[in-house]
Amino acid sequence: MLILFETAAGFALLKVLNESKLAKVENIVAEFDTPSSIAKFITLQKFHKFGNTTEALDACTALVESKLGTALQKFLKTNVVQAGIKEQLAVAEPKLGGVIKEKLGINCVCNPAVLELTRCIRSQLSNLVSEVTPKDFGTMSLGLAHSYSRYKVKFSPEKVDTMIVQAVALLDDLDKEINVYSMRVREWYGWHFPEMSKLITDNLLYCKVVKKMGQRTNALATELSDLLPEELEAEIRETAQISMGTEVSQEDMDNISELCMQVIEITEYREQLWDYLTNRMQAIAPNLTALVGELVGARLIARTGSLISLAKYPASTIQILGAEKALFRALKSKKKTPKYGLLFQASLVGQTQPKNKGKVSRCLAAKAALCSRVDALGDAEKASIGISGRVHVEARLRGLDESLMQHPAAAKRVGKYDSRVGGIERQQESYNTEMDSTMSTTPRKRPATAPVSQSPASSADPKRRRTDQL
Repeated sequence: MLILFETAAGFALLKVLNESKLAKVENIVAEFDTPSSIAKFITLQKFHKFGNTTEALDACTALVESKLGTALQKFLKTNVVQAGIKEQLAVAEPKLGGVIKEKLGINCVCNPAVLELTRCIRSQLSNLVSEVTPKDFGTMSLGLAHSYSRYKVKFSPEKVDTMIVQAVALLDDLDKEINVYSMRVREWYGWHFPEMSKLITDNLLYCKVVKKMGQRTNALATELSDLLPEELEAEIRETAQISMGTEVSQEDMDNISELCMQVIEITEYREQLWDYLTNRMQAIAPNLTALVGELVGARLIARTGSLISLAKYPASTIQILGAEKALFRALKSKKKTPKYGLLFQASLVGQTQPKNKGKVSRCLAAKAALCSRVDALGDAEKASIGISGRVHVEARLRGLDESLMQHPAAAKRVGKYDSRVGGIERQQESYNTEMDSTMSTTPRKRPATAPVSQSPASSADPKRRRTDQL
């Protein structure tokens, strides 16, 4: 029997001299007590040493993925197939043995005795392989471990997901900064020209106008046609002449202009970041992007940590991602649980009637779970699954709207205010005066009543009457 043993220094092909001792697994360790017993039990047939770290890394990567690398295939073909050896080959990995048998036609075996033999060989490797010293083995193992770790980190899919997580987090931070800076510009410049805040509502356009115009006295001499339409430009010039704002110095205006420049630069960088996030989402999760959009898909990935983690979540968990506090609060107080979390920001849920948002979000969460699994574990680069899922959700949305209008109670509510329901003209009822309840104009005579006679005791003092009763 031949044994294939992989090391950080190269491939070793060993031969068992006495196969009868492999019958009992517990007796194999005793054969490796002394170098003389090892020499009688097993011997080295051939050893292939790696030429450099790149070759060792390629071989290690292929073995981890249970693939037959080029170096190992050439080594076995030269020393086993071309040598005409018909013995069995013992390997430690069953999948690798299947690949070797399929491509090279070598019968491979893997059993508990082989695994125990491999452990014993690893403990006495320096006595079996004389081409490499123990110090060299340690150095090569450390170098290969570092190279393989760098390779896994470089090509890890979670590292690409980290870019999406960081990008969407930075996008939220930039939105907050832009809002804070824009409000500060409006409040600061509003002391000088308060009327312009109502005329220009866009923050970026407001900062560009302030940066270009400066003080309101320059409104007539400043050309704003490249930023504003003619009507708005004329209105700003007229308003600047009658403004009730206070005067500011040039130093104050310089600081306001610097703040406006910060808002403009951050906004431009935010647009670049959005393009980067869109391209990254199209490359990493095309189906999820086609279903819920770039921003919602990126938020879902950021919430779970990676696309692989999102693919492991069931649809019921994806539906309430982002509403964990509301969920636990509802469970604690024994009230209704939330129906949606981050999916509420999706356009398909936003355009749904409030009564059907829970149903649509549940349907959308099921499709999102499917799309995330296809993107994480599949090899297709097209967004066919996401597009078909979006079409299904839209059909579901239309069906819910139609069923709501066809429901008798809904038709009754609509018919209360609409003269035409379901294409049938409602008959306008006239007012019936005979149904009114009116009072008679003739005065009614009260019936004669007999005078009530009072006893002397009843007309007396109340205190005295109570005393008499006692």
